[in-house]
Amino acid sequence: MATGVERGQAYREKVRDLNVTVVGLARSGVAACQLLIELGARVSATDAKPMEELSPSVRELGRIGVTLFLGGHPKEALYRSELVVVSPGVRSDLLLLGEARNRGIAVISEVELAWRVTEADCIAITGTNGKTTTTALTGALLEGGARPVVVGGNIGRPLSQEALSMPKRGIVVAELSSFQLETIEHFQPRVAVMLNLTPDHLDRYPSFAAYRDAKARIFLNQTTQDRAILNADDAEVARFANKTMARTIYFSASRELVEGVFVALNGWIMARLDGRDLAICPVVEVPLLGRHNLENVVAATACALWAGVDPTVIRRAIKEFRGVPHRLEWVRGFDGVAYYNDSKATNVASALKAIESFAKPIVLIAGGLGKGQDFRELAEGARGKVRSTILIGKDRAHLKSALNGVTEVEEVESLEEAVLRARRIAKPGEVVLLSPACASFDMFRDFEHRGDAFKALVLALGERGNA
Repeated sequence: MATGVERGQAYREKVRDLNVTVVGLARSGVAACQLLIELGARVSATDAKPMEELSPSVRELGRIGVTLFLGGHPKEALYRSELVVVSPGVRSDLLLLGEARNRGIAVISEVELAWRVTEADCIAITGTNGKTTTTALTGALLEGGARPVVVGGNIGRPLSQEALSMPKRGIVVAELSSFQLETIEHFQPRVAVMLNLTPDHLDRYPSFAAYRDAKARIFLNQTTQDRAILNADDAEVARFANKTMARTIYFSASRELVEGVFVALNGWIMARLDGRDLAICPVVEVPLLGRHNLENVVAATACALWAGVDPTVIRRAIKEFRGVPHRLEWVRGFDGVAYYNDSKATNVASALKAIESFAKPIVLIAGGLGKGQDFRELAEGARGKVRSTILIGKDRAHLKSALNGVTEVEEVESLEEAVLRARRIAKPGEVVLLSPACASFDMFRDFEHRGDAFKALVLALGERGNA
């Protein structure tokens, strides 16, 4: 365990009667407030949005004793504060957080808080793409083992929501974003997984190097007793072997490794660890599309083997896993055309992986908030694979500039128009793929909202007025 930090019951006692300020009241912030109140802390909370723009659960916080400062982040929110817990959606350069640090108040993430409250082991998974699928699959694989398992973090269920219910012998499988890792302090996962690294969130970070450094914090407190699971096929990720004290375990979907988890020449997923070769399952049994999902499977397998799950149990769970919504999710076939929802593709690298997953010609629906990305790489990946592109959203002009001359390109005003246009131009045997390469917040609450809207529109095709 990281030196100088109390966990479990000792930390719960320390929090009692502590004055704590929670900054940001989305799901993670609300969960942190509820946990702290249950532990007996005196809690204030602040959010830039007014009450009417926040979820009903924020109103409930006032009823359980949280002092709310809404519509801004006033310094009064720090009155008597001894600890600040920050939600991942809040920028680390927020003036209120700077004021807290100037006063000598510790600023930690909601993930750090939850980790300190529980004594369960943690498997932490990060990377630019594939985090949610790998996290969900790892949880599914571990359910066949002997230890209690909970899955949470950036995947949608805040860790603070589960912190008091996890037994000491349990395992928390946590998807972590760079935002969540920015403000960890002593957080020490027993297993830290880095799936891949490509430029992302350049609207929040000044450079790719800054984004990479935020991700690297996942290894910050690991010791030689821990494990760092790294993608041997990603040069940026492989470099982290020199930046962690943990024992490194590599994974690869493209080549055999001297040691690690990989896809062998015979078409089987294999593990070669501690002088033993273990056959896991043939690749043909993996139900998920795309090479990137094969990477996710071998990474999750490495985690399950660390936890002591039997290879036969891993094989069965891989065969039964059907993915998670909004990640290359098959919606329906209609008039000989297959429709796929990949709304979670909020950056270029993720959209490229979706495009690479299909051998059939693609009608691509893309666009949204570009996050400062360079779309030329998307254009190169689309060449010869994407027959036509329909663009939506705020930054569609930037996408059009990159894609002109590579595919047929047209712009529309709404997702509904895009689906109807795709219905008209897609030919039997082709794929209509929503893989935006952009964030969703210009038109939707989040990528789930965008994906759900797409699925509803696709399922309505053929109804009166949509034929």
